[in-house]
Amino acid sequence: MELADLIAAKARASTDPLVLASASPQRRAILEQLGVPFEVRPADVQEAAAGEPEAVARDNALLKATVVAGLCPDRTVLGVDTIVTLDGEIFGKPATPEAAAATLLRLQGREHAVLSGIAVAVGTPGDVPRARVQQTLVRFAPLTTAQIAGYVATGEWRGRAGAYAIQGRGAAIVEEIHGDYLNVVGLPVPALRALLPGLLGV
Repeated sequence: MELADLIAAKARASTDPLVLASASPQRRAILEQLGVPFEVRPADVQEAAAGEPEAVARDNALLKATVVAGLCPDRTVLGVDTIVTLDGEIFGKPATPEAAAATLLRLQGREHAVLSGIAVAVGTPGDVPRARVQQTLVRFAPLTTAQIAGYVATGEWRGRAGAYAIQGRGAAIVEEIHGDYLNVVGLPVPALRALLPGLLGV
């Protein structure tokens, strides 16, 4: 098939949109940036918050994907879970400004890992969900207590694993990053491409 014919065939291809088992606005924004048709159906699950970090991220993503796939026959469902970890400890979403400040105090001046579990399930009998874990290393600049207090005062830490948003003002406290930037935002593109090779069209 000639290249022009192949491009035309891909443009005509019609499939059901991907189902995103997450209410995260960051994940929605990344899929929109990538041009992926999708619909949102958040998973109502109790996520694990303790354990071996890589297993926690993977198992939470699998749980989200499989629960929503059970409600969406013959649809491809994407589940994602992103955590921040340092020295084997998982730093979830802080509940209070004090907890956010304590998290940032632990992370400041050090390199931590951002792990995203990403899972794909299809709502058909016999489907075996597939999952991967992507890691990005992030180093924070050394921070004073006044700088930590200033960032916490912005409120950007709310709902953020590790108490920061790298795509927002949190970029100012990041000194170095190794790996996929979008993984830190909330959706690892290399892992997505590996699990769903035809999804991105490249």
